[in-house]
Order: sequence, then C-alpha cells, then structure tokens
Amino acid sequence: MITFVADTQRTNRPHWPVPEERRTVTVLFADIVGSTALVDRLDPEDVRALQRAYFDTVAAVLRRWHGVVEKYVGDAVMALFGARHSDGFDAYRAVRAGLEIQAALDRRPILGDITLRVRVGIATGEAVVDLGGAVSGGHGVASGAVITTAARLQEYAAPGAVALCAATARATAGLITQRQLAPVPVAGRVPPMPVWHAAGLARPGTERHDGPLIGRRRELASITDQVTRALHEREPRWVSLVGASGSGRSRLLHELARGLRTVDGIPVRWCVVGCPPYPDQVLAPVAELVRGVAGIRHGDGPAMVRDRLTDALTPLYRPSRVAAAVAALQSLLTTPDGSAEALAGAAVCRDALLRMAAHRPLVVAVDDVDRAAPAVSRFLHALFTAAAVRGLPLAVLTVHQPQWADTRPGPAHRVPIRPLATVQSGRLLRQLLTRAGQTVSLVDRLLPLVGGRPGHAAAYVASIVRGADPTALPDAVRRHTVAELDRLDGERRAVLMAAGTLSGVLSGAAIDRALGWTPGRSAPLLRALVAAGVLRQAHARGYAFVAPALRQVAAERLPRALRAVFARRAAVSPPGIAHSGADRRTLIRRNAGRPTVRAATNRAAATLAAVGAGGGWSAGPAEVVRLDVVRARVGGLDARFAAPPSGAADPAWRHRRVRTPTMATPPAAPTRGTDRPPVPRRLRAVAPAGDVPPATASDRPPTVVDRPVPSIVATGARVVPRPPSRHRPEGLAASA
Repeated sequence: MITFVADTQRTNRPHWPVPEERRTVTVLFADIVGSTALVDRLDPEDVRALQRAYFDTVAAVLRRWHGVVEKYVGDAVMALFGARHSDGFDAYRAVRAGLEIQAALDRRPILGDITLRVRVGIATGEAVVDLGGAVSGGHGVASGAVITTAARLQEYAAPGAVALCAATARATAGLITQRQLAPVPVAGRVPPMPVWHAAGLARPGTERHDGPLIGRRRELASITDQVTRALHEREPRWVSLVGASGSGRSRLLHELARGLRTVDGIPVRWCVVGCPPYPDQVLAPVAELVRGVAGIRHGDGPAMVRDRLTDALTPLYRPSRVAAAVAALQSLLTTPDGSAEALAGAAVCRDALLRMAAHRPLVVAVDDVDRAAPAVSRFLHALFTAAAVRGLPLAVLTVHQPQWADTRPGPAHRVPIRPLATVQSGRLLRQLLTRAGQTVSLVDRLLPLVGGRPGHAAAYVASIVRGADPTALPDAVRRHTVAELDRLDGERRAVLMAAGTLSGVLSGAAIDRALGWTPGRSAPLLRALVAAGVLRQAHARGYAFVAPALRQVAAERLPRALRAVFARRAAVSPPGIAHSGADRRTLIRRNAGRPTVRAATNRAAATLAAVGAGGGWSAGPAEVVRLDVVRARVGGLDARFAAPPSGAADPAWRHRRVRTPTMATPPAAPTRGTDRPPVPRRLRAVAPAGDVPPATASDRPPTVVDRPVPSIVATGARVVPRPPSRHRPEGLAASA
C-alpha cells in the first residue's frame, strides 16, 4: 500500500496572463509488446474488453502518483508529471508509476488467461505546457523534444522494463536502484543516447557529512542549549529546525548529534531517522526507529531480528512481557502500514522509547518530517505528551521546510536556518572545490549563484565535476527551486515571474507596470513574499531575490514573447524614477504652462519620441519630470550655485563644468551667468509623501543658515531654480 502525503500548501492556479509556461516535466510512455499479433487473433469484443482493462489499470496507477494522461495512441499511453504542479520529485513519481505498472501487468492475466507485456520509457526535460489543458485527456498539452525522447526510450526498453534517460536517472539517484545500459543509437541524434533501467526502490542510506562545519555556530548553539535544558531539567521540549531546501538542515542535525554526547555526565541516546518521499508504508519511519534502536539491518533474517529485539527489550520489560513486545515489533517491521497489528507495534515502540528515557536522556530526531504521513506525526505527538506527563529527560527534534504546518502539542521552539554570509559561502566553496580537485578561481563565479545555501554550493561543484558549465543551474537546484515556486499561489507566482525579467533592485511600480496592474496592487504581495523568505528588503522601497536560482527559474518559466512584453512594460520609466505613467503625466500638466518649462518640454518630447521609436520605451506622449519634489533639509541642490568656497583664489572655478541631475536629457554646458562652484553637501533620501522628518540641529552644518528650499525644474540645458513654493512638496523622486 502506497501512502500519499497531502500537500496543504498546494493551490489551484488561477487564470492570469500566462496561459502557457516553460516547465521541466517528466514524460512516461507505456506500450504493449506484440499488440498487433495479439489483436489479430482476438475477437473485436475481446479486444475492446482487453483495452479497457489495460487502460483502466494504467490510468489508475498514474492517478495515484499524480500523473496526467496526455493522450492514448493506439495501445500506448503518454502521461506527464509536473505539468501543473511540481513537488521536486516529479521524476521519482514517474519511475514509481512505471514500476507499479509493470508489477500490475507484466505476465499477469488481465482478461481471462490473456497476459500482457509492457515497455515503459521515461524522460525528463523542458516543454511548453498549456496550463488550462493540463488535465487527464488534454490532448496536445505539452510540446518539446522530451516527448520524442520518452517515446524512443520506450521502443528500446526490454519487455517488462522501465527505461530512463540521463536526466531522470540523475533525479532519482539514491531513491531508485538503477542499472546503466549501453547507449542506443537514435535517428538524428549524435552521440548515441545513454539509457538506464530502473530495478526497484533503493534502501534508505545515511547521508555523508564530512569536512568542517562552516558557519551555523549561532544556530548550533541555540539548538544545543534547548536540548540540553530539556534533558537537564527533565522538561521535554520539541525543537524544530526550519529551513529551505539546500539550507543545510540535515548537516546541522548531524553536527548536533555528534557534539551533544553527554548531559550531567550521563551519555545521551540518539534515535535519528529520515523520511523518504512517498513512503511505501505509513509507519515506515517508526519501523526505522526500531531498527536503529535494536541494531537491525535490512538484510537480517527473521531469527536475527527476533534475537536483536529480545536483547534490546530485556533490560526494559519483565521477562513475561518481552515475548509479546518482540512479536508486536516484528509485525511492525514486516508490514509498517496502518493496520491494527502495525499500530500495536508502534504503541510498543513508543512505550519502549519512554522506558529508555527513564534510564538515560533520549533525543528522538526525525529528518524531513514534512514528507512523512500523518501517522508519524501522531506517533511523535503521543510520545512527547507522555514524556511531558512523566517528566522524562526527552527531546523531540524535527527537521522540515518552512511551509510545513503541523500542529504540535504545546509550544515548539523553532530555529530558522538562514542563508550563510558571503564570507562563509566563499570559504565553503573553496573547501568544496579543493576537495573536488577544481581550481578555486571559480569561487568568484559561483559565489553570486549559490545564495548562501550550502546545498546549492555542493550541487554546483558536483555539476562542475561532471563537466557542466560552472554557471549552469544544476538539476538538483532547479528541482528544489521549481518546487518552491509552485508552492506559491497564482498572484505571488506572477509577481516573481515578472520580477525575474527585471534587472537590479525590484520595485513595486515596475512590477505593476510589467503585469499591467493598477499601481500599488503588488505591494501587499511583495510584503508577503518577504515574510515567506522568498524576497528580502533591499532598500527603503526595493526588493531583491533571496535565492539567485529562484530569479532564474521564475524568468525562464515565461515564454519568450511574454518575457519580452514584461521587460518592455517595465522599461516605460527611465531607471531610478519612482513615478508611474499617470504620475508623470500629472507633473507635465502642472508645469506645461510655465515659461521656464515650455521650451524644455518641446525639446524633451523629441528626445523621448526618438527613444520610444527605438523600442526602449513604450509609445505615448513624451514627458518631462521636474525635480521640485526633491527636498533637502539645508541648502539642497541650489548649493551648487552658491558663492565660491573660502580660499578659492584661482578664478578658474568659474569655467568648470558642474554636473547637475536632470530627468530628461543630459545637461548642456552651463553658461557663465549660472555657473557656480560645487559645494560639498550631503543629500539624504527621505520617505515618500507626508513622511519628511524635521531637521535637527545635529543634522545641520554649523556654518549654514536655514532658508527656504527652492524648487528645481529640470530642463534640457540647465537646472533653473524657482522661488520657494508655499505648498509642501508631494514626494521624493527615487533617483534623489
């Protein structure tokens, strides 16, 4: 029985201006071997019954593994995984579905005494997906070379086998037992295509963690303190290590178990177990806890299992109860499903752990608990609650991603695992490159790409060892990043896709223009993305991606044409201007009648029209934005027109060109009548309209007397000061 863990964060994609996406999908092709000869010797009614039984069996397996049937071609079935939503394990689910299809059909009677043999081919790659049609029976949903590759692999697969492409083999390494075959020639492709056969599920292994730990000292100290206090004070605590994929959560758990060996001079017993994706049985992690406590290996026979369980339980139970406890645990190890026998074995395991905690401090740690079935959470809850009632020295450690929302008994101490600092990321990259025999000069190229995530750094180095381009996004990083993006709802995902097409610091105004939204619509979504840890506040009114890979994946999701549309919309305003198009038109209307602006407006209109014709800005009436919204507490920009500084005996300053900021065309050479020497003065950008703080005495230069701040009008040739306005300025230009 396969158990599927519901993803509570999974949402339906609402309709928004991206009807198609470029997605990495896994395609499965399944076809009957010798179907022509089989059909020729059967009655048409028997053929129809056989086809129905075959298609129903295959479709049921595909639905269980969240596959979408794209089409039926004769006796072949084509299915897509990751077409609408990706959890990072699309290839794994496709391979599990292929293996299950073979188990259900290969050499098994399907209609009377008729047996079938099936070939299955699975390929992973990029395709353009019609999101609206990505449902079962949606013909023509995906387009791309990956579909042809899957079909070719199916043709070369042996009867009863599941053939994998190289990308699928990499995506399922460590989860699926694979056997590489000789490359096969494919028409139109050079060199021949490498092929792997999936042989079955891989046994869970222990991840290696070697090399010195870099960074994480603060997090490690915080977790150590929480666990030590729980064991010392005999007050059980639930501690959660929360971090995104690749943040180094598992490494931190490994370091904690290695470093915390004793409390008050008493050895600490650690019970650590990991949760694979989509476990075969709901209580499989609990069964792994039993194996770890008793020292049972997967290859041990029934007699060895019984002896090891007896040795582990004898110090905990009376002799009369040992035999019954051993029998219950053996049932759990044999079939860790949700049956009554398995649940009874889990209850014995929980009681045994509590008895162990009464003898010596105990820590139960579950890695990737967000992959586990709800039955595992209930097991941990019952264990923690019973330990709290009895006052036992026990701690429960869970490791999961931020989106996992589990209800824990009592308060849980959350320890967020944040990105590494730049210096720490550089040290980690140098260490990884040196151990892999690569040049450390690659650090400068890789440092902006890893985003402070140790897992991403390791993936980039491993990709370089395989001969890939150092800056190419590794498959493992792409899979995890795609899953992060797909966990967001439609509007937040749209904001990230639009933001991925923009360069530099992101602003809400630019994103609104790119998406064609009303001004301000993206503001709450940007704040929500910051709270979710996807974006960070870069400036007072700007944002930046936390993970560089997310920017790349979000932008690559968009078709080329829509990517160009978003970029063109966002480029309506020159860089650094925070006004929307409506704001700029308002400024023009306010100033159009002023003599000092009329001539400059005409000149700037010609300049902007020329730029718009070249594709830089969108078509529309040319506008000149004045700078009277720019404020400085003392002096302001007119300080550049003040008298020469003391000590400037050389009159050459009168002929010096002074650069002044404008919003239209670059300034022409100033005339003698308006040229003044530059006076050093600090300008500080303040908050938007209505939030200008009053000047304080500490902010003012001691030799300057307060005076009204004149407004500045930007013209094509110079900056002309106007008399001070009686009205409070409405805001501050972002370029100030």
